[in-house]
Amino acid sequence: MFSTKEQLDKRTGPYGIGRLSYLQSLVTEYQDTNSLESKQQVLANLANFAYDPVNYDYFRTLNVLDLFLDAIEETDDQLVEFAVGGICNCCLDKENKEYILKNNGVQLVIKCLSSSNEETVLSAITTLMYLTTPNSKTEICSVPVVECMLRFSQASNKRIGNLAEVFLQDYCTHQQKSEALKIQAQFSNQVNTT
Repeated sequence: MFSTKEQLDKRTGPYGIGRLSYLQSLVTEYQDTNSLESKQQVLANLANFAYDPVNYDYFRTLNVLDLFLDAIEETDDQLVEFAVGGICNCCLDKENKEYILKNNGVQLVIKCLSSSNEETVLSAITTLMYLTTPNSKTEICSVPVVECMLRFSQASNKRIGNLAEVFLQDYCTHQQKSEALKIQAQFSNQVNTT
């Protein structure tokens, strides 16, 4: 549920911990802990807070977007899942989107397409759609990405297949799809001849 700063202040009261303080404590815990389980739990909490636009100023103040972008490169599947989920949840905000685009976010999210974690892949596809702008469309709809979406659209997993189909229909040109199909055909021919 979306909140306003006034609603948060009213619910918190004069002596409760404020949202900024709470988010700061989460960020500090994430940075200071050596426990993977704690990192996972904190990152999941931050990703959930990314749904509410009232938190976006706090996120920018606390560099939570950097935390998400850094965590995408972690080796733990759950950290990557929560990181790309957090980016997905907050990237429709104009400032957040610009920041993510300027900080190599597209390439980081594209890497998530090769994950074996279904939720990571779903968040990555959705995030790529949300990050598409006239300036980022060439990178997001590059032939390797479109070829990947063509494969996903044929997947037995209907959630991934349907989302990939939406990506192909709404974000890709006929020419981009044709080029990706040619690559698939060439690869298929190479595999069949070996």
